[in-house]
This record gives sequence, structure tokens and C-alpha cells, in this order.
Amino acid sequence: MVSALFNFVQDHGGGEESHGEALGADFIMHHINDHVLWEWHPFGFDLSITKHVFMMWIASAILILLFSTIFRKPKMIPSGLANFFEFIIAYLQDEVMKPYLGKDSRKYAPYLLTAFFFVLLCNLLGLVPGSATATGDISVTTGLALLTFLMVQGAGIKKNGVVGYFKGLIPPGLPVFILPIMIPVEFVGLFTKHIALAIRLFANMVAGHVVIFALLMIIFTFKSWAVGGITLAGLLFVSLLEILIALIQAYIFSILSSVFISMAVHQDH
Repeated sequence: MVSALFNFVQDHGGGEESHGEALGADFIMHHINDHVLWEWHPFGFDLSITKHVFMMWIASAILILLFSTIFRKPKMIPSGLANFFEFIIAYLQDEVMKPYLGKDSRKYAPYLLTAFFFVLLCNLLGLVPGSATATGDISVTTGLALLTFLMVQGAGIKKNGVVGYFKGLIPPGLPVFILPIMIPVEFVGLFTKHIALAIRLFANMVAGHVVIFALLMIIFTFKSWAVGGITLAGLLFVSLLEILIALIQAYIFSILSSVFISMAVHQDH
């Protein structure tokens, strides 16, 4: 990140005070926004490979290779990495899925665990210098939230039937004159909670990177060893905090997905 900042400052005339404010904003947005790596427009459609798409491919490849390798020969008593990941999976099963989904937790565990590890790895890969945070792209988090939305609707309809599921969205015993208000509200609520799920993940990942790049800009702006030392300490602290935030956001995405699925499946609760 520091080398990228130095090159950016050199290319854009970092020594000119009049460009200081614009330079800071330009530098931060340059490293947060997505960029096209390979342009591809088959049949007039823009299917170009961007940096965030490439990082998602890397995250997917790592997860596939990792889990296919460590669980290729299951053991009664796992060891090494298998033991570590089994501990995480068991924790998520007992603390995230079972409390909300009960006996249905194993049915939805493949999706919830995949979502957790994918979001976590995308978050962590974004902390590697020269890489990009795919979950810092609203289109990526929207896609993840859309998958949860489809899973929720499918689970609710499968459990309660089409008519029963949508009928169960309206609280029973309401006066008839309130229904014209409640039906649109509940229908909009189907979408808003998933929109919030996407925005929450996106905003938290972007905010951390904005702070990191802003601290980097302070070092080059003041050009002082004293300021640089204090700022560097803050930069290290925020970077460590970002690791914790990466884990927390993956956990929150999984637990909220579990809650939404549970609300659709167990409408009588």
C-alpha cells in the first residue's frame, strides 16, 4: 500500500499543496473502486474480468482446494488443519445454525458455511498488499444478499407451500381495514432486510480501507518522522482491527442469513 501511494503521489504531483485534498480523495477512491483487468465483450455484452471478480475466483479456488484436500480422507479424530476447521464448523453449527433453525440446521448448513468462509476469505484477501476487497464492492455484496434472498424464499415455500408462505407473512388476527397497509409493508420488508444485509457488509469493509488509506496519506502529507511514527502505529492498529472486522462481518452475514431462513421456515414462532 505504501509503495502504491508513493507511485501515485509521484505521478500526480504530490508536492503541490493545491492538489493535496484532491490527491487524497483520488488515491483512496483509486484503490477502493474496481478496475478492469481483461476486457471481454462477447455478442455486445460486457463480461470483462475486473479485479474484484478475479479476487472472488482466487477465494473460490482457495476454498475448493483447501477443503477438498484436508477433508479428502475423513478421520474419526481429525488433526492439523482439519481439526481447526472442524472446530469452526462445529461452533457455527451449535451457535449460529441450531439456535435458529433447529433440526433443519443441517439442511441449510452447506449454504451458510459456504457463505461464511467465502465472505471471510474475501475480507482477509483484501488486506493483502496489492490485492482488492471483493466484499468492498456493492455489486458483490448485493449478489451475496440475493443468494440469501433466494434461499429464504425457497426454504419458506418448500416448508409452507406458496400460498401458506405468503399468507404467513401477515400476522394473524389483524382487522381487515389494516390489511391494505400491512400487505405492502410486509412485501417491501421481504426486500429491505436483504438490502440492509448487502449494505452492512459493503459499508463496513469500505470504511476500514478508507481509514487505512487516509492514514497513509497523512504520512506523505506532513513528511514528519514524529507524525509518521504516530500515524504508523495507528495504521498497524487499524490493520489488526480489520482482521477482527473481517471475521465479525462474515459471522454477522451467516447469522443474519440463518435468522432470515428461520423466519421463513418457522412462521408460527
